[in-house]
Amino acid sequence: MQPESTSGTSGGALAIPMAWLCAEYIADEMLRTSSLVEVGSLEYRAGRETLALTICLCDGSDEAAGLRSLSRIEEWLNLTAYGHPWSDWVTERLAGRAERERGIGGRPDPDLALAETSWRWLRRTELLAADLGDSEPWHPSNSMDAIVDECSQIWTPAWQLGLPLSHLAIHLY
Repeated sequence: MQPESTSGTSGGALAIPMAWLCAEYIADEMLRTSSLVEVGSLEYRAGRETLALTICLCDGSDEAAGLRSLSRIEEWLNLTAYGHPWSDWVTERLAGRAERERGIGGRPDPDLALAETSWRWLRRTELLAADLGDSEPWHPSNSMDAIVDECSQIWTPAWQLGLPLSHLAIHLY
């Protein structure tokens, strides 16, 4: 029996979000092996979603081969580094992909749909994190004299916690 939806990109076949699934697998592998946070926690999900978005939205058709490429890993490190306007970059990339989708006859892109869902979750979900006393809650204060009270916590968007987790996971991989 044929599935009801066959609006894929390969001649009537089912549309499978391979780029997203591959990016999510790589992100999961990096975070699990880094052992930075407990697997299954909201913090873990924030890191996985952030890293998967970074990987998926980078240019390149073969993310799995890109994992072995030093230049690809350096690109991911640069994108997740402190000071990079990551959220603006994600918004621009998603808008560009949506525009391309409209330009190719409006065929739905399953990778884009999952990436947009992930981005909505990362923006709307807030996690309780240590208040490090900076406008960027995950970045340590530049002052050497500053004392951080780790018991003091603030609510922060999930992507702001996921970004440094992603960066560290890439370093440790």
